Amino acid sequence: MPEQLSIFELISNASLLVQIVMGLLMLASVASWMMIFQRWFFLRRASRDMERFEDHFWSGIDLRQLYTELDGGDDLSGIESVFVAGFREFTRMSEQVGADTEAIMQGVQRAMRVAVNREEERLERSLPFLATVGSTSPYVGLFGTVWGIMNSFRSLANMSQATLASVAPGISEALVATAMGLFAAIPAVIGYNRFSARVDVLMNRYEVFSDELTSILQRAAHARTQTKGG
Repeated sequence: MPEQLSIFELISNASLLVQIVMGLLMLASVASWMMIFQRWFFLRRASRDMERFEDHFWSGIDLRQLYTELDGGDDLSGIESVFVAGFREFTRMSEQVGADTEAIMQGVQRAMRVAVNREEERLERSLPFLATVGSTSPYVGLFGTVWGIMNSFRSLANMSQATLASVAPGISEALVATAMGLFAAIPAVIGYNRFSARVDVLMNRYEVFSDELTSILQRAAHARTQTKGG
């Protein structure tokens, strides 16, 4: 029986363009796996920090004390940054002379909306790359396959007798490009879908917390206005 070619031999015997396509797909696969692990750890930590902060927030602690604990920290992120942004704006607006409840709350909502949008950008980092790899890698691999098969059939013109054994190695080399394209695309698509769902869950929790904090601060601002009016 003839000796079967290994995957490495198929890659090394492929044409230069097909090898370039395989190299690009391999780099894309390695980069996407790095981003998958990085996003997994990042989103897991974000969920854990969210739960810890909510437990602390609803434990009955005074909000001004909580703000004092967090304000000035260099590594604020997630829901902590949303809270600090909203309460800082509430404190600043409350100290202004003549500021009514509506003006205070508009400033608070604006500050928290900016903070939430900033956190959304951090959570969605690397997801566009995963989406690009997942959507384009099969087509890049298919391009390498088509090019390799085209070269295999062109070589038949120089053969007096064409056999399956003469074209099978070239076709096998070309099909490796499609396999590598799928190998790069499938984990990227799964990672993108999984992480997008987790980002949506976190963003919903951020927005719910922003609404709850807005209600709490609105009651405090209303009580402050009534006290000054009295």
